[in-house]
Amino acid sequence: MLDPAIVNFFNERKEAWLKKNIKPSMALDEVNELKQACELQFSLNEWLPNAARRAGQISISTHPCTFSHPSSRKNKNGYVSSVLAAINHSHDGFLKTGNVVAATDALGNAAALDVYKFLTLIMNDGTTLLNHIQQDTELAQTLLTINSASYQALKRGFLAMVESDVEVITSGKIKQVYFPIEDDEQQYHQLSLLTNSGLVYQLRSRLDKLRFSDETKALRELKKNNGFSEQGYSEIYGLTTIGYGGTKPQNISVLNNQNGGKAHLLSSLPPSIEKRHVHFPKGDFFIESLKQYDYADTFKALHKLFKSEHNNINIRQARDRYLQNIMDLLIEKMWAVRAVSQNQYHQASSLLAGHQLTWLHSDFEQERETAEQWLDTLVDEISRWIGRSYEKVLAKQAITLGEEEYLLFVNIVEQNREFLK
Repeated sequence: MLDPAIVNFFNERKEAWLKKNIKPSMALDEVNELKQACELQFSLNEWLPNAARRAGQISISTHPCTFSHPSSRKNKNGYVSSVLAAINHSHDGFLKTGNVVAATDALGNAAALDVYKFLTLIMNDGTTLLNHIQQDTELAQTLLTINSASYQALKRGFLAMVESDVEVITSGKIKQVYFPIEDDEQQYHQLSLLTNSGLVYQLRSRLDKLRFSDETKALRELKKNNGFSEQGYSEIYGLTTIGYGGTKPQNISVLNNQNGGKAHLLSSLPPSIEKRHVHFPKGDFFIESLKQYDYADTFKALHKLFKSEHNNINIRQARDRYLQNIMDLLIEKMWAVRAVSQNQYHQASSLLAGHQLTWLHSDFEQERETAEQWLDTLVDEISRWIGRSYEKVLAKQAITLGEEEYLLFVNIVEQNREFLK
């Protein structure tokens, strides 16, 4: 009893042959003769020996050389060796030959494509007919035991599709690299870079299913009409389509021909790095987070009041407003830094003082509420920073600040004490 996949294979070919050869004007006797000829041609006794002889005209390969160059198949040394990679499946997270269930490819004489399709039929047990022949299973022995040829002769003929010559041949049209051998600077491996066509067209199959399946089309139409669905769908942007073989994709490989020579390439552009406008300080908040251009105009306005010959309530109120503006800027920066503290703070490289870390990192929120020592240190630091910044902005024009001005700065900072927590 033949496997259903084998039965269907022969039925399809018989149907196609009869459709091609039987004409509507033929007499019944002619039609019957053609049907008998068809049954004979596609009988196991006739077709299997013929197919076994033609099997060597095609080479099964996982990495066809023709994807590198259409004319790389043959050179003065003969046909380029067929590469058939056998790699165990592994759930290691890598996108590689062994981790993708992709069909093997084939290249060679297009007239023997029916033999390739025959050997790659999937049997009831989930393995290919070729695997059964290689392992001499009961299925293979039943199929290849015929009157017109011996089992071993048929097996040798079919396995010629996957056998490689003893001599390994490459082509100068294939991209090659020299890879240094470990501990030997003068010796190299010569590596030919080949394309895993099964991986290429497995990617296309998955992308096409993701983009053009009936389910995705229905969801996309629903979205277009502002409809609701609990199920979403994915879009893939930045795809590029590449063609292999031009107008003759069959000259590249079987899989290439089946896909019209078109494959999809995912975008390989470098990631777009988001520009950070706020950085968590590594050493000192007042040096790294507060820039002079942020507060220079305020200190210049404050300087005019310091030089004023008048000392009335209006002058003092204006002075306090400028100082409060500086505190508002500082507190605004504080909140911006706290917002990025979780993502940007790296303990191993941080040189931030303990009281500044407590003040700025979101992990210390509870400590900021319960302890005061860090805040006392911070109030003194902010007060002295105000004095230093004034002197830095005004440079030689700055007046000499004394204890009275320092106490003024401390008083302004103390008024904002609760806002610093």
